[in-house]
Amino acid sequence: PQCLLVATDPDPWHPLSDGQRTPGTGSLTAAVETASGRKALVVGKPNTYMFDCIVERFGVDPSRTLMVGDRLETDILFGKNCGLSTILTLTGVSRLEEAEAYMASDSAAAKDLVPNYYVDSIADLIPGLDE
Repeated sequence: PQCLLVATDPDPWHPLSDGQRTPGTGSLTAAVETASGRKALVVGKPNTYMFDCIVERFGVDPSRTLMVGDRLETDILFGKNCGLSTILTLTGVSRLEEAEAYMASDSAAAKDLVPNYYVDSIADLIPGLDE
């Protein structure tokens, strides 16, 4: 049938607390894409669709919005695609060395994966909330 295939995100895997991985939505989407011969429309990160809806509905100002995430290829790219400042938290998927490699790259696409800031842990942001 001619129908739209919609996916939430392209994340291939998600980390577990013991250092192992579990398949992410992206791996499941890839299987359905292969079996169906269709390409999914990703409406979640790094696509701007959901943020565009939030901006329209609530009047959020992207220049006053900060994207905090742990994955360069979805969270940080989402922030850049939406015109947001970005913070990478190093307690999740991506590592600082990856961001540094993207920063050193000559590729414009790689530069979009470089966060504006990084913190070791999301807990590092708590003291700044009082300011």
